[in-house]
Amino acid sequence: MIQHVPSIVFATIFLVLATWGYLRRARRNAFWFAAVCAASSAVAAHYDAFWPLASFGVLTLWAFIAGLNLVDLGWRLRFGLVVSLVLLGFFSLWPSLHAMTGKSLPCPRYIQDRVGFRLVAGLDLRGGLRLVYTVDVDEAIKDKRARYYEDMQAVLAKAYDLHDGDDRPSEEVLQQLREKATFEAPRKPANTILIHFKTPADAEAKIDTRFREQFRGDLGDPKIEGGTVTYQIREAAESAIRERAVGQAREIILRRVDELGLREASVSTRDEDIIVEVPGEDESTFTEIRDIISQTARLEFKMVDDETDYFGPLQEKARTDEAFAQKLPAGLEFRQEVAPVGLDDEGERITKTVVYAYLEKQGEETTQDALKRFKKWVETLDLPPDRELGYEIEYRTVDEATLEQEEAGWRTYLLRNRADITGDMIRDAAAVPDQGDRALGGWHVQVNFTDQGGSIFDKVTAANVKKRFAIILDGRTESAPEILTRIAGGVASITLGTRDPEAQLRDARKLELVLRSGALPAPISPTNEQRIGPSLGHDSIKLGVQAALVGSLLVLLFMVLYYRRAGFIADAAVSMNLFLQLAILASFGASMTLPGIAGLALTIGMSVDSNVLINERIREELRTGKGPRAAVEVGYSKALSAIVDGHLTTLISGVVLAQYGTGPIKGFAVTLIVGVLTSIFCGVVVSRVLFDLWVRGFGRQSKLDMG
Repeated sequence: MIQHVPSIVFATIFLVLATWGYLRRARRNAFWFAAVCAASSAVAAHYDAFWPLASFGVLTLWAFIAGLNLVDLGWRLRFGLVVSLVLLGFFSLWPSLHAMTGKSLPCPRYIQDRVGFRLVAGLDLRGGLRLVYTVDVDEAIKDKRARYYEDMQAVLAKAYDLHDGDDRPSEEVLQQLREKATFEAPRKPANTILIHFKTPADAEAKIDTRFREQFRGDLGDPKIEGGTVTYQIREAAESAIRERAVGQAREIILRRVDELGLREASVSTRDEDIIVEVPGEDESTFTEIRDIISQTARLEFKMVDDETDYFGPLQEKARTDEAFAQKLPAGLEFRQEVAPVGLDDEGERITKTVVYAYLEKQGEETTQDALKRFKKWVETLDLPPDRELGYEIEYRTVDEATLEQEEAGWRTYLLRNRADITGDMIRDAAAVPDQGDRALGGWHVQVNFTDQGGSIFDKVTAANVKKRFAIILDGRTESAPEILTRIAGGVASITLGTRDPEAQLRDARKLELVLRSGALPAPISPTNEQRIGPSLGHDSIKLGVQAALVGSLLVLLFMVLYYRRAGFIADAAVSMNLFLQLAILASFGASMTLPGIAGLALTIGMSVDSNVLINERIREELRTGKGPRAAVEVGYSKALSAIVDGHLTTLISGVVLAQYGTGPIKGFAVTLIVGVLTSIFCGVVVSRVLFDLWVRGFGRQSKLDMG
């Protein structure tokens, strides 16, 4: 394997340095520390850990330089730091330079494969991908209707003296209410709620002035026909819901894009469409972006109704009614399982055999197509009041050795349609490894609830011990674990479907990202996708780059003409600043735009300020008669406070922009912060190393050429 070559090289360096340290007693500590770092690099190379290999490698060089007999220890440490950062920066930037120069700068495949980040041209320079998503605002309206639906149930239960207090009515109370009135939320139209009273006279009696006032804001006045009361969401309220849903979806998608590190991506809206433009041409990155953006991340916790054996009669009907059996979708079968249904009076666990429907995907059919076919059949069924079906994907093992599994089909759960816990009650989410004895390296997502969510979760689990609680993400049941005991503390775990640890880790990190960035207020669906060319013309790009280069060269030329040899030192520090800034941006996977190129040219001008301050201070000290070494010492000492103060104000502006900005503004802020930090480092450390080498190292100059 290729990693054995650096392993052998660093093992050899370890032996040489260890021997050298033994022979050179005066600098033994430095050489032995370098030997330890070389040994660590050899171990890292053996296990193909590239960045530990590179980090310990530059530490080896740093410690070796510190052990040499040059100038003094302080200078050697600074010089070693500069050399180490140059090497790390070069490794970070090497694959990007290889790609940006049309592969004219050779880069070994070993480096390309292990340095995954790249500095790439932005959307305005080389184009990218435009994605258009349409927000399903009907779902947002249905969510609003669902909240009114639950509120109306609570108010009507109080009107019948079945419930009091501010808590939600229990399932027992709702069952009593159904004996007097039933609620209906039809699939279409999505803005309608129907209340059917068993006694028609109750419609006028219970839907009184007080009831109407509570819901008049968004629903208006109801229509009463016989024993049926019809409420509809007002048109103005629907428009407000639509605008809010699209606006929230844009903010959440932008947050997800930012967390992916795509700072130059743009997100805009047009009517009910959200337009995402991403620079680059990496298809694997585009695939990840599509997956992350399209996840609604609507997380809900709902109780499973195992007391009602809904599919039992359907199973029996399929056995006895041939016409009904022939209408069943291909691959559908009824299966049985033993489900927990609570505790008896003595606190013992009660179980019940329930029937559920299972649909196996057919032939080349995708899992999603099978689900659509399953749901289409379910739409022909009459579900019990306030109940819905949940769908969980089932797997079959394809490799017993690795426990890798593949998707096989879908199974159902009969759920209460009221969500006890929703995604807006989540404070944080994190992908964590399973620690159980049977985890086998698996992963799950740990969810931390808000105070309100934790309190509700505590109450629900306490009231439903030994019952199943379904965890639903984006309409898909991820799992339905049994509540073993009351769960306090506001923490829950979402397990991933596959047993393959690598797939679990990938899915867990995606789920962590979308839950932390927030749930979309409504599902979105892709409606258009196209590759786009550069938004700027070729001439504009060429002239912009030329202007940046000419401006930078003029600044560097001025420093040489004005400060002579000291100007060369300033130019070296400025070039180092540009190099480090590009290396850091490459490590972020940043996109380089034309404004970014102009910003780099501006950074060159800003970084020269530090050198001007230092050179002028040294000039002042030389005029007072101080020698070169003393002038450099005092010049740097006096210029330091002015350099830090001047850069600090810019740094504060960058931090504020990074905190509150999004998209290109946040990307500019990050570039600004990086430029300020590297400018301080190069102005104070890099140029000082070169000046000290001039006045204290080779030749020990008796006169400084400062122009």
